[in-house]
Amino acid sequence: MQDKKFDIVIVGGGILGISIGYFLTLNSDANVLLIEQEKNISSHTSSRNTGKVHAPFLYDPITKKIFARIAFLGYSMWETYSNLKGIHFKQDGVIEIAKEEKDILVLKKYFEWGIKNGLEEKDILLLNKEETKKIEPNIRCNGSIYCKRDASVDYRILSNSLKSDYLANGGKILNLHRVTRIETKKDNNCIIEIITKNGEKKIIDSKYVINTAGGNSLDIARQFGIGLGLIDLHFRGEYWLAPKEYEKLTSHSIYSIPKQKNFPFLDPHWIVKADGHCEIGPNAVPVFGPYSYNFIDNLRNFIPKTKEIFVKKGLWSLLYNREFLSLLTNEIASSFSKHIMIQRVKHFLPALDTKKFNTRGTSGIRSLLIDDKGNFIPDTLLLKNSLSMHILNYNSPGATGALPLSAMIVQELIYEKVIHKVDKNNHHQLWNIEDIYSNIKL
Repeated sequence: MQDKKFDIVIVGGGILGISIGYFLTLNSDANVLLIEQEKNISSHTSSRNTGKVHAPFLYDPITKKIFARIAFLGYSMWETYSNLKGIHFKQDGVIEIAKEEKDILVLKKYFEWGIKNGLEEKDILLLNKEETKKIEPNIRCNGSIYCKRDASVDYRILSNSLKSDYLANGGKILNLHRVTRIETKKDNNCIIEIITKNGEKKIIDSKYVINTAGGNSLDIARQFGIGLGLIDLHFRGEYWLAPKEYEKLTSHSIYSIPKQKNFPFLDPHWIVKADGHCEIGPNAVPVFGPYSYNFIDNLRNFIPKTKEIFVKKGLWSLLYNREFLSLLTNEIASSFSKHIMIQRVKHFLPALDTKKFNTRGTSGIRSLLIDDKGNFIPDTLLLKNSLSMHILNYNSPGATGALPLSAMIVQELIYEKVIHKVDKNNHHQLWNIEDIYSNIKL
């Protein structure tokens, strides 16, 4: 790469970063660079997930407005893109169950949310226990939501397809480079210091920075003076692979109403993947860094994170919360005990035999933000100044919503004259990004 000056630098090569690059190169003549610290794009949360294109009935249309809108729009956009590229898009639907009678009221609320978020009544059904049994005979529950507008994909394959399109349209990528420092110059440009795996430092100049750094996004935002009152917490979700004999146990992925309704964690669920194999998970084990997949990585982040804990009053407020402490106790226990995690799923799939689960699946890490009062922030945050935009707290349904949110962001940059709209490669344009912007900004 010869260039040292760019119009836009994207920090972070997850599915959101590469989606933004895709829409930037299709709709502008901006000189765009994407910086990714790993050898491959989408190496972390973007590929360490359940592979679901989530339906929007789980998202409150008021408190999770952005998540709700992008989940609704994401389904049809991924279906269109997958069909064009010949990538497997398994329209398999999903079932959300009520394990207890009192959870029926929650299902009714989810049903209402789904309709408000754009689902049609033919796409989402509220079923009693007998009706659920007709669809999935092996489930034990008191009722369910059956949503047909839900799918399974491989987001790593989709990310790499977007990468090919991005590069073909003139975008550039720097892999194995990590951003260490960002400064703003008097002429309103950004100086970005990056470092390679072998310690070589480089300097990049950019007119604008888009921060899609996932677990590191708050650290990047703070270098612009943004998000200083926020705290990020990291939780590792772990899975167990089901033996092959269970692959026909259900036709659908099965989710259950979570016990901890005040915290953004799902109880472990039964996942049927795009390739047909099944998993149980995740739990939500607290860890000290966004890439703490094992003990050594976790230990490396222990000291810097504990220093932050002692100075941030929001964390102290959270740690006085008895419900949260109870949650942590249960999740840590499920990490050490296969029996505890699988029992939670066996409650609604009694045919499972814990002893037959011998292989751990791929773990992923979710980074959540809390405010200075110790409250979890429910929706994604788009924070910006004249030189940068920061996408923070971007969690599930993050992969589902990556295409619509990226289209919205690029259109917003056009409206704000950060970039200039250029109609090029019209035969590659699958969507009108102005329409997508309007749909999300309703």
